[in-house]
Amino acid sequence: MFFDESRLPALVSGARNAAARAHAPYSQFRVGACLLADDGSLFFGCNVENASYGLAICAERNAIFQMVAAGRRSFEAIIVYTPTPDPTPPCGACRQVMNEFSRDAVVISVCDGTGLRRATVAELLPGAFDLKTR
Repeated sequence: MFFDESRLPALVSGARNAAARAHAPYSQFRVGACLLADDGSLFFGCNVENASYGLAICAERNAIFQMVAAGRRSFEAIIVYTPTPDPTPPCGACRQVMNEFSRDAVVISVCDGTGLRRATVAELLPGAFDLKTR
């Protein structure tokens, strides 16, 4: 899957803006995601924590679920922003959900520092659990 690098600054900005809307009263760790669907649509997500920790949702899954709710089923890239000095990759649950929709999508983790971490979903989740016939 081809990702147009010229779109990266706008997508990073979208992920940072989404993080500002996070509900993170327990961890104070505000994460934002900007997802580029395969039709060019953008979807945003932020983490939403809950006093019952298991009911929280990560920014990445939030953005993917927004995409699905809008009727899309595939994405080209997802940019994940964390307020850290080094990029933080998505958790295992997010990787599994990403795999459901776009195994070849590019995942770019950005942060407050200058670092950037890039991988495909397949690289982040080798040997993924998958019931679909490939």
